[in-house]
Amino acid sequence: MAGSVTFANVDSIQMQLLEEVAGLHQVPAGAYNIRANGQMAARAASANIEIISKEDKTGIDIRIKPGTKNESVHIPVVLSQSGLTEMVYNDFYIGDDADVVIVAGCGIHNGGDGDSRHDGLHRFFVGKNSKVKYVEKHYGSGDGRGKRIMDPQTQVTMEENSYMEMEMVQIKGVDSTRRSTKADLAAGAKLIIRERLLTHGTQFAESSFVVNLNGEDSSANVISRSVAKEDSTQIFNAEINGNAKCAGHSECDAIIMDNAKISAIPKITANNTDAALIHEAAIGKIAGEQIVKLMTLGLTEEEAEAQIVNGFLK
Repeated sequence: MAGSVTFANVDSIQMQLLEEVAGLHQVPAGAYNIRANGQMAARAASANIEIISKEDKTGIDIRIKPGTKNESVHIPVVLSQSGLTEMVYNDFYIGDDADVVIVAGCGIHNGGDGDSRHDGLHRFFVGKNSKVKYVEKHYGSGDGRGKRIMDPQTQVTMEENSYMEMEMVQIKGVDSTRRSTKADLAAGAKLIIRERLLTHGTQFAESSFVVNLNGEDSSANVISRSVAKEDSTQIFNAEINGNAKCAGHSECDAIIMDNAKISAIPKITANNTDAALIHEAAIGKIAGEQIVKLMTLGLTEEEAEAQIVNGFLK
């Protein structure tokens, strides 16, 4: 982080949301684009990272020069106006031989009766030999009766020998989400996706991943850890298509509690004799002996349960 001032056009509630979804409590180093209540609130480019508003639709183009190393770009979205609905289109062009961190995420504070909704389409074009870490967090707050809804779509195109690590987190306050992710990998490309998800109340969450391993020696690892509490519902879809000599693995590990419902639907398809694909899925409740063990250390049953859940989602 750099500087010690906050964004001039962002209020205190929005700053709290920014801290939750992007770790921002002050102006970050590097490039950034902050979107608040449907408008651009702050923006800064760097010598190697350019951010341009789209002319034909709502959204931005982020262009990262070839060879850019150890730089970051933050593009979070926050909504604090009840009843606001928006759709944004963001495209990321990462040049060859780059090594960058991209922090996105969406936070919605809804204190009113109208539903608040943010949908987005993020497209990534990752150049040859480039390395990208992408962090996307969802967070909701507010005691209004209006829902907090987020339906993000992500499309990834990876060139030869590129690497991308995606961290997708949703831990609190989102009433409904449908996350769709599709990736196409060229030769030698490697993709790692880590999802962490917690639902409670009557919340609904569906995650759908489709990975096409098109190039020789491409590989993918899709890992989901989730906890469903109370009357919430989760659906996990993971499809990996091996279209060349490649390696693919998907894993869903979920804890189910109370009256929740979880569906895990893994699918693997080998279209090449040298495609090595594995899928795993496990759903179960917290073992009673785990809670008893922690209770002998002085925790209440509720505290023991919370500690197990927190540890599982780390």
